[in-house]
Amino acid sequence: MNESCNCECSNKLPGLEEILTKYAKDKNNLIQILNEVQEHYGYVPMKAQEEISKYLNMEMAEIYGVITFYSRFSLKPKGKYNIAVCLGTACFVKGSEKLLDTAKEALKIKEGETTPDGKFSLEATRCIGACGLAPVFTVNNEVYGKATPDLMKKVIEEYKNKE
Repeated sequence: MNESCNCECSNKLPGLEEILTKYAKDKNNLIQILNEVQEHYGYVPMKAQEEISKYLNMEMAEIYGVITFYSRFSLKPKGKYNIAVCLGTACFVKGSEKLLDTAKEALKIKEGETTPDGKFSLEATRCIGACGLAPVFTVNNEVYGKATPDLMKKVIEEYKNKE
């Protein structure tokens, strides 16, 4: 930190400056920056959005629009184990909505939420490209195909018992 800095340096996110300075101050780098921020923090914090806005000289609304357009990005921290249920056509037709309902019931959260202990988050996604295995869900990108509500319960229990 610059000792003569009058800004709110203590409010800066650790690691963000290193991410930003890898990229030229060009709006075309927004997606790459957001990808790194998402990887680093597990979501895109508001403070990061503000810093990216300043760095790229972009409106916050533009950045927010990109974050909310792409399902890859999240505005809220995800759980240690992120469960994503595919609701694409092939999966939906084969019963993926029942998988989502089973997960909601087992975790006692709604889609888009994280359990109070921070262990699980739940989301619905569109096609993940595993239509031949429909219906599918993932846990931290590990794919579970030809899934049933019983498999969903079993997998959640296994993850609950980790650590």
